[in-house]
Amino acid sequence: MNRMDFTPYRRSTVGFDRLFDLLENNARNSGDNYPPFNIERRDEDAYRITIAVAGFKRQDLDITAQQNLLTVQGKKRDEVADGEMLHIGIANRGFERRFELADYVRVDNADLADGLLVIDLVREVPDAMKPKKISIGDSSLKVVENKEKGDDQADAA
Repeated sequence: MNRMDFTPYRRSTVGFDRLFDLLENNARNSGDNYPPFNIERRDEDAYRITIAVAGFKRQDLDITAQQNLLTVQGKKRDEVADGEMLHIGIANRGFERRFELADYVRVDNADLADGLLVIDLVREVPDAMKPKKISIGDSSLKVVENKEKGDDQADAA
């Protein structure tokens, strides 16, 4: 059974349709494991995707970043072997791998070395979206605190 039923949750939640659609879509498409990949959290707001792309050159790979979607495509090359192939065990087929990105996540860097495509991602939340502490009882709203983790600035009064 590959189908997950989120109907009870859809009835009691508002605004989570995209999340349920992503989960259902992922369950349907989980059978294709080529090429293999890792997703690593490197910091609170930094991530790394590593994709095994042995046999692909830089010109064979295409990385496209759109809003909330990262697409990596590998185009199959037609190479003629010098000799007669007795066994072909290294996959050289084309692929398309999609990664759904959270809001404010952007691609910072991409590199190809030793058959591994490494894509670094960074989450940059705008200042307007960061939590702020508001003083109570003041007719004019003043921001009391807008500290990020590790920020050593003094609180504004």
